[in-house]
Amino acid sequence: MATTQEVAARFIAAFNAHDEEAIRAVNGENVVFEGPGDVRLEGRDASTQYAMEWLSAFPDARLVVHNEIVSGDWVVQECTFMGTHTAPMQSPMGEIPATNRTLNGRCVQIIRVEGDVAVEEKLYYDQVQVMTQLGLMPEPAAATA
Repeated sequence: MATTQEVAARFIAAFNAHDEEAIRAVNGENVVFEGPGDVRLEGRDASTQYAMEWLSAFPDARLVVHNEIVSGDWVVQECTFMGTHTAPMQSPMGEIPATNRTLNGRCVQIIRVEGDVAVEEKLYYDQVQVMTQLGLMPEPAAATA
């Protein structure tokens, strides 16, 4: 049986390899995924499809883990997502056409593992950062002293 840290590492490796079957294998049959925009998905296929939508929209996408905390069956990973938005992407607000811009954004994912698979996944990222880097909204005003 794999450790919690090994399962999390398998997900990162599968994502960075853009390997749909390997991503599917990391997700438990009844995994529950939650993400920004009130996204809540249930099941292996839905969770895998979410990852594949990002990989389709950003064909050079890569996750880099900067910090990781493991406690029992939970792992928390602080990451940077990097990629170029060259294809349409689905969002809670509808389809976002390709912007051909580079995204370099911070994220945190929290994964609960049972056995050799993820059964709960929570993804957090700054939606404003994503939208401004893709040119879909103006940069926020800088704070003044």
